[in-house]
Amino acid sequence: MLQYLPNCLTFSRLLLAVPLGLLILREQYDWALVIGVVAGVTDALDGFFARRLNALSRFGAILDPIADKVLITVTFVCLAAVDVVPWYLSIAVIARDLIIVTGAIAYYTFIGPFEFGATKLSKSNMALQIAFCVLVLLSQVLDTIPSELTLAGTAAVLFLAAASGFDYVMSWTIKAFQSRKTKE
Repeated sequence: MLQYLPNCLTFSRLLLAVPLGLLILREQYDWALVIGVVAGVTDALDGFFARRLNALSRFGAILDPIADKVLITVTFVCLAAVDVVPWYLSIAVIARDLIIVTGAIAYYTFIGPFEFGATKLSKSNMALQIAFCVLVLLSQVLDTIPSELTLAGTAAVLFLAAASGFDYVMSWTIKAFQSRKTKE
């Protein structure tokens, strides 16, 4: 039974996106913060347990980034909808993911199947986005969070989203050219 724990944690994170988004839209930031922290913890625990229990699965490898993207997208869109973060930040976060997905579809269509894995930069990007969302929710609950910290977080999220998106585009472009060369 324990081999299903990582996927259950990942699936719970996917399900937490709905209440998190609703709580943000209702401006119930204290409860949104609790849900956000729980979701962040499940993100850390699912990978830990998958490795520890040797319960790595193809399903989990596919579900994990989907759960991450759904949760992050819902959070950023809802935070922008209530004017807690600027829309340009939400658009940048979502645009990066759309570019990566579009690139993966193009690669698959024109080059062929591939093994996809998150880079260290991409993992750092996700960790920063989760931490930033927690910081933003915390700043809505506590008056003691300096606005400069949120502004610095905004800049960091923008920078890392751009850098990790560029990293994916460049590395997959290189792989595409190398694949084409070996086929010739």
